[in-house]
Amino acid sequence: MGSEVGDVSTASKWLGFVAAVWIQAISGNNYTFSNYSDALKSLMHLTQIQLNNLSVAKDVGKAFGLLAGLASDRFPTWAILLIGSIEGLIGNGVQWLVVSHRIQPLPYWQMCIFLCMGGNSTTWMNTAVLVTCMRNFRRNRGPVSGILKGYVGLSTAIFTDLCSALFADDPASFLIMLSVVPFAVCLTGVFFLREVPPADSTAAQDKEESRYFGLFNAVAVVVAVYLLVYGFVPNPSTLVSRVFAVVLLLLLAAPLGIPVYSYFKARFKPGLDIEGRVNEPLIRSQDEGNEMEADNRVNKETEVIRRGPVVGEEHTIVEALKTLDFWILFVSFLCGVGTGLAVMNNMGQIGLALGYSDVSIFVSLTSIWGFFGRIISGSVSEYFIKKAATPRPLWNAASQIVMAVGYILLALAMPGSLYIGSTIVGICYGVRLAITVPTASELFGLKYYGLIYNILILNLPLGSFLFSGLLAGILYDMEATTTAGGGNTCIGAHCYRLVFIIMTAACIVGFLLDILLSIRTKNVYHKISLSKKTKKSSQTSSSR
Repeated sequence: MGSEVGDVSTASKWLGFVAAVWIQAISGNNYTFSNYSDALKSLMHLTQIQLNNLSVAKDVGKAFGLLAGLASDRFPTWAILLIGSIEGLIGNGVQWLVVSHRIQPLPYWQMCIFLCMGGNSTTWMNTAVLVTCMRNFRRNRGPVSGILKGYVGLSTAIFTDLCSALFADDPASFLIMLSVVPFAVCLTGVFFLREVPPADSTAAQDKEESRYFGLFNAVAVVVAVYLLVYGFVPNPSTLVSRVFAVVLLLLLAAPLGIPVYSYFKARFKPGLDIEGRVNEPLIRSQDEGNEMEADNRVNKETEVIRRGPVVGEEHTIVEALKTLDFWILFVSFLCGVGTGLAVMNNMGQIGLALGYSDVSIFVSLTSIWGFFGRIISGSVSEYFIKKAATPRPLWNAASQIVMAVGYILLALAMPGSLYIGSTIVGICYGVRLAITVPTASELFGLKYYGLIYNILILNLPLGSFLFSGLLAGILYDMEATTTAGGGNTCIGAHCYRLVFIIMTAACIVGFLLDILLSIRTKNVYHKISLSKKTKKSSQTSSSR
């Protein structure tokens, strides 16, 4: 009986992970503003500053993500999902009512509120998904994070290409999809995404779990390549577009095979391998753990009395904020994600200024290559930490200098530069997100990591405000001409040239800060590398 219950819970755990993948695949609405921004601008007769401030309002919603983090410790997963889905339905639904002319345009401040709600809704979805899946797959937290964050990166391309295939890039149709689809998927996830109590596992089961995650990664790469190829199909016919949509939905449904296979394999296996069970638990027994924690606490408290924590040790929020390393990481993160968000939020106007009437391909390129940046950089940086003790911030530095090259290409506005530039920005933006997340935990510890991470994430609304709302908005309006309706427009490479030059300078500053942080944290990563090598050698000797 206990075996059957365990089999069912294992299949349920994988079914919940599939639901989590689907939720992440539709939760990237924070990066889709350029798909309908031009419709809002013309309908509400906005200047570029006013339009950019609407995108800032959307990003400000992320600043309230701390509420979702606090609620996750007090409410079940289904409640967190329900709150996020309802908030997104209202926030994006009102925008659809305005763009589809079903209601008159609302006052500007009210539109800011509804965009903020739409932006905040994804923080509830992401929190429910990440917290639950991290607890369900305690031994594979790295693959869980990489796969889920990768699908967030793909979600923009999924939405954009589906809308292009089914509705010919109609902004109103895009917004109704953005309102209804996440709501429907989250309602489905309510029934399947739940925390499964941890159970003992055999060595074979651990190996099988790793193999399943490899399959999830493979499917994600196939989806990314498929979206990329479709983006370059010139003027696809209605039949080709419909076929594309059907195949994409089948690819997204493909991971369902894993929980189905897991369930039937467990039901029909001959017996349970008791001898192969992993004897060393992830968390030690209560008595042993309490004794070790008490000893460690006494030692640490005695040491903290003599000195404060150094980088690489556990920090409280106040202690972290007092360190120079935290602010180096904070400002360098701002230089990377702030400038990247400015490009994503203004992609609609950048494309129109450079003579492209349809910017959906550039939105898709940014999303798809952002996925590859996230999924590759985490694994590569981890590999080089083990092999050569390479500080993780060094990869942030590399992404900053490459991003600067991308902005120079966009400023030159050569033929095809928007294709190359949007690809580079997508990759580097993905790298910054994927690298900074583990870097913060390695430098300041995991005890207060949730709050430290949320402070770093404040760079998203702050960067959007500084680089998109102020810099891009003001400089665009200086170059633009007033239209008859009261808005403005600008055509030509000069519209954003100065914006790209200033963002190039910001990336160079970020590059220098990341180099400085790499030097300052070299010893930390040497210790991490040494501990990984020691653990691997001890496991090898024990297996012999």
